[in-house]
Amino acid sequence: MDQSDKLRLLQSYWYSPRRLHDSPTRYHFPGDRFLPNRSLMDLDRAHTLLTNKTTDFKSSKCDEVYQQKLIESQSLNSEGKRIMVFKGSSKSSTKSIRFVDELRQEMATISDNKSKQAPYRSIPKAEMIVLDAPGLLDDYYVNIMSWGKNNVLAVGLGPTLYLWNSVDQRIHKLFHVREEDNWPTSITWSEEARTLAVGYTCSNLQLWDAESSKLIRSLQGHSERITSTAWNGHILTSGSRDKSIINHDIRARNHLASCIKKHSDEVCGLKWSNEGDRLASGGSEKQLYIWEASKMSSSKFLHLFTDHCAAVKALAWCPYQHNVLASGGGWNDRCIRIWNTQKGICIHSIETKAQISGLEWNRHHKEILSSHGYSTGEDQNKLCLWKYPSMTKVGEFGNHEPRIINLCQSPDGVTVVSAVADETLRFWDVFGPPMTGTSMASDLQGLFSSRNSLIR
Repeated sequence: MDQSDKLRLLQSYWYSPRRLHDSPTRYHFPGDRFLPNRSLMDLDRAHTLLTNKTTDFKSSKCDEVYQQKLIESQSLNSEGKRIMVFKGSSKSSTKSIRFVDELRQEMATISDNKSKQAPYRSIPKAEMIVLDAPGLLDDYYVNIMSWGKNNVLAVGLGPTLYLWNSVDQRIHKLFHVREEDNWPTSITWSEEARTLAVGYTCSNLQLWDAESSKLIRSLQGHSERITSTAWNGHILTSGSRDKSIINHDIRARNHLASCIKKHSDEVCGLKWSNEGDRLASGGSEKQLYIWEASKMSSSKFLHLFTDHCAAVKALAWCPYQHNVLASGGGWNDRCIRIWNTQKGICIHSIETKAQISGLEWNRHHKEILSSHGYSTGEDQNKLCLWKYPSMTKVGEFGNHEPRIINLCQSPDGVTVVSAVADETLRFWDVFGPPMTGTSMASDLQGLFSSRNSLIR
């Protein structure tokens, strides 16, 4: 049998298996190089060839011509390399697949180095927005600003209460008090931002429906001005210059749930914990109380802290450690103190050299922001950002000429607004995730660049 006969015989075996050779159906090439037709394979023989290492199997069909045809049909070149194979890089720079874990570790290290080299976050050099706020009280003890979950900022300007919508920048006057010197001194949105609690100079406490601009209810109980209010579900807590703390159950006809008289001076700071199980109250007599919600009717406090040397107005519960509370002291104290309310101990005390009028935790990073008033040096009337838990200063900003009265945070936890004694509201994009570019992302960005909007 010559060479051409052998080739024809090989092709007959390749293209037409013997068991199909006598079939009346004409078969073309059965399959392709990636998904071959298994009917062409002798699997038993192949298994024996692969597993038996001693026997030398020889077949007249497996000669050089057959092997060459097999190489060509499997798209292999003469060197046994696949054609059109995917390559990520040249052979000299490609590592073996057994080093995949090392490659992953190497990539992670590069990523970490890049993140370390990048700046953590730029501190704002100027306000995003400045709003005129004529009539804003220059009183350290009042709390006349609240930003609800409905993205509406409520602020009391003299005898008038305004609502500023941070989405469309519309301004709505909720009410105007006709009685002389009976101005709002405490404003707080309810948790769902449907009801606004307003305390007045003449001991009134009212609930307002912001959508309908209607007075819902008046709550009695205090005899002097109300400078602090705080919500805990259906319980509204109010603090007054009459030295009392009252819990109002707004569902009940007889709203007076409990009354506590432990402070010896005006109650200027109130804040419920995020879980609603503890209340912090600060007074002008330099005392800070921690109350358990279940024991307030007995007037039995959980802790009494007397470390501050001035009025305790600024209070803020930590959003990621439920037992941690931050408090700030007034002019004669000038300290931020961090408390473990479970153990009843002070875990940090930072001298700020300035009166502390507000504290806000950063919900995106472990930081806390403080607003300041009068100072013994040049650090007055600023906003200071502190790293937690080290309490090292990240930075300070704000060129407030007079002191800051109040500080509050937007619902998304990105923007803060400072109420300043020069009758302005200043918005700062200080919180939030690290910025990837030079611009700062916020719903409020770019709306105002100077003092060009009035609240009147």
